[in-house]
Amino acid sequence: MFKSRRPDQRLWESYENMRARIYQPTRTAMQSGKARTKLWLLEFEPEQARQIDPLMGWTSSGDMLQQVQLEFDTSNEAVAFAEKNGIAYQVFEPHRPAPKTKAYADNFRADRKTPWSH
Repeated sequence: MFKSRRPDQRLWESYENMRARIYQPTRTAMQSGKARTKLWLLEFEPEQARQIDPLMGWTSSGDMLQQVQLEFDTSNEAVAFAEKNGIAYQVFEPHRPAPKTKAYADNFRADRKTPWSH
């Protein structure tokens, strides 16, 4: 087994402190399509707060697991992966908006709140 001389070196065999979030990403404000929103993501919760680098002023963190995002086709696959590797997880179900029925004829109804005009 590899032993590091650095005290902050993470041992990959210790999964008990790792926590993961399993969720389906939403589309960004700049997207109109639904690309890459059907996959489920497993990402690890940050263990350290981000810090401002004194030299460059960028935010950084020593937690390398913040960069890991695993993609799965279903939530069951992500849960099975987490359970197999002993990772504590929490599943966040996506919000599904209720579809609103719309009809073109509603634009010309007599009981509209605001009159229809060009």
